[in-house]
Amino acid sequence: MKNFIAQLIKHFCCISFLIMSLADSSIAQAPDEALIAQALEKFKLAMVQPDSLVLADLVSDDLVYVHSSGTVRNKQGFVDEFMKRWTNFSKVTILDQQIKITGDIAIVRHRLQADAHNPGYPSAVDIIILMVWRKENGQWKMLARQAAKIPQ
Repeated sequence: MKNFIAQLIKHFCCISFLIMSLADSSIAQAPDEALIAQALEKFKLAMVQPDSLVLADLVSDDLVYVHSSGTVRNKQGFVDEFMKRWTNFSKVTILDQQIKITGDIAIVRHRLQADAHNPGYPSAVDIIILMVWRKENGQWKMLARQAAKIPQ
């Protein structure tokens, strides 16, 4: 019986250690996840009311920004996109957002629905987005973004 109790205590300690380890990693991830969510909110607002300083500050100098049409933009093209109103949104809604952090890289997925005013394009945008964010000098920056049409 003593052996059984000793084994039970040993297993309990192992399970407790595992749970505490998992909790520590999620606690460490929580502040970064909140920072990324804040950056995403700034981006959402800047898509409707563009501010070149905010837009430039949100992204890496190495940015690759890809539209669902296949158009590819670098950092300057990304800023121009919104400042020159090539993409002109009056409302943006983000749905089903998921953030997964691994070290200094974060993967963000969501659905973007927007009211747009772009000549030659539909007025309602409904696409899915995959973003890669990288922590650069303590700040999360968008490194890559790929939009895609919703699968039928």
